[in-house]
Amino acid sequence: MNASSKLELHLPRENPSARTQSGLLILGFIFIALNMRAPLTSVGPLIGTIRDDLGMSNTLAGSITTIPLLAFALLSPFTPMFARRLGMERVLLYALILLVLGTALRSVDSGISTLFGGTILIGLAIALCNVLLPSLIKRDFPLKIGLMTGIYSLSMNLSGAIATGISVPLSNYTQIGWKGALGCWGILALLATFIWLPQLRSLNKPSLAAAAASIPQGSIWRSSLAWKVTLLMGTQSLIFYVTLTWLPEILVSRGMSASSAGWMLSCLQFAQLPCTFIVPILAARMKNQQPLVGIITLLYLIGFGGLFIQNTALVPIWAIILGIAGGSSFSLVMMFFSLRTRQAHEAARLSGMAQSFGYLFAAFGPIVFGMLHDTMGSWTLPLCMLITASLLISVFGLGAAKNQYIWNSH
Repeated sequence: MNASSKLELHLPRENPSARTQSGLLILGFIFIALNMRAPLTSVGPLIGTIRDDLGMSNTLAGSITTIPLLAFALLSPFTPMFARRLGMERVLLYALILLVLGTALRSVDSGISTLFGGTILIGLAIALCNVLLPSLIKRDFPLKIGLMTGIYSLSMNLSGAIATGISVPLSNYTQIGWKGALGCWGILALLATFIWLPQLRSLNKPSLAAAAASIPQGSIWRSSLAWKVTLLMGTQSLIFYVTLTWLPEILVSRGMSASSAGWMLSCLQFAQLPCTFIVPILAARMKNQQPLVGIITLLYLIGFGGLFIQNTALVPIWAIILGIAGGSSFSLVMMFFSLRTRQAHEAARLSGMAQSFGYLFAAFGPIVFGMLHDTMGSWTLPLCMLITASLLISVFGLGAAKNQYIWNSH
């Protein structure tokens, strides 16, 4: 009997109950992923409307998009501990309930306090999911890490791109306004909650606490490889959020209409989608992922270098290139949480570390970028900042892409 036939003896299709449970797990996993970006990306296009309706300053309005990143940074390191004590399934369920409550609170017609209160709850909820889904892939799909990471990345970014595109039409061309346009994503979160409920019956899965007992002990913060993955996560996050915040403004300053500039941002986000699915599958089949890092760096340099050219007719090309680079870098760093660890507990710890520091780093990117523009009066130096960040992708990524584990890299 060959290896493949031995594997077939253990496939869920031989057991209808196991097959059903596996299907529910995958469905719940996808629906959680669908909820991890839409509540955030739906805000950006409506910032001006929200600001004017509530009488906020630009600074206060801009903090709506910064608060979730700070929540990611603060809660991510503690998420593995919650999962060890309560179980991954329970923590994910609590995160979904928190997401439903936060989305509802943000849309209540009570002013600035509920808007920010709901935004904080949403940020905390997504922080839990951000850390635990890569760990869940490591635990429950050890033979399909590339495929499941691809599905995870694709689902998350697809819903995020759709939310960006439909927020303004929902607000302007229906009777629900901006509050309803933001609140409608609570329906998706509520649906995900009910789909995930059956996972609480899964009592036979190894806990993170049990897995932790069988791995080397020590601080992950002393691992050089963990730091390379963390810095890669932070750099690609900074590039994404700076681009998301400032690309339309850069294009408008070059003579493009606001509407066209918005479409370029949508083009960039949709260009990410194929790569977020394909790159993890390719990465899982490679001995090391350094060639992918080199390609991603080159694409970033071409895309941001193209923005120095004043010809707006070429902007769609740069947007697509940057989308490919961004989608590839995000999904690759998600893969590293699994590829550079042996067990789900390790993946959760690495994910918590990388996302804590990474999102804290990213939160200040748009602010520094804007300050550079205000100081210099042009976009040249800020774009040079993105060129530098692109080169850092290569520096950190080549180290993170080596075929080794975090506990062997102190």
